[in-house]
Amino acid sequence: MRRLVLLAPAVALLAGCGPSTVPGTATPSPPSTSTATAAGTALPPDPQPGATEDCPYLDSEFVADSNGQHVSKVRVSADKPHPACFFYRPDGKVQLTVRVYVGDPKTATALVNKAAPVDTSNPASDPAGWKGGYQSTGDGAVYAVSKGGTAVIATTNQKQSVKARTVVKKAIAALKL
Repeated sequence: MRRLVLLAPAVALLAGCGPSTVPGTATPSPPSTSTATAAGTALPPDPQPGATEDCPYLDSEFVADSNGQHVSKVRVSADKPHPACFFYRPDGKVQLTVRVYVGDPKTATALVNKAAPVDTSNPASDPAGWKGGYQSTGDGAVYAVSKGGTAVIATTNQKQSVKARTVVKKAIAALKL
């Protein structure tokens, strides 16, 4: 009981320390979860499809065989030197995306955790030495791993994460790091 009595003034004092807004001023917005993590690591923006050209890590035939759908078009992001690759199916919708990040190890890990959160995904460690996660998503599956400052993330419109894992392993093998 004595602890409650001693804490009451502190709680009352702290209650007045929250953010306040002055009439006529803008309300501060919370930090975006898409560009920052709880640890404060700034994440690069999600890649966007750009030019129609071949993927430097994967050919269309391999993706078609691995994902089980014909590839009608490939677009790559403007990210250099490692663009993200977007593989489209004949109806014009994206069937598979592969993102490669090379840079800061904390950012690589944060990108993997954003794609396949530790709390909800299954642990992934393939290929050997790479760590991350995989899980089904609302519209397919994701397989994401990192090693040092490199992250490779594949999302597929198929529910089987093994398809994304196959693509990630091939992309990692093709990278010249």
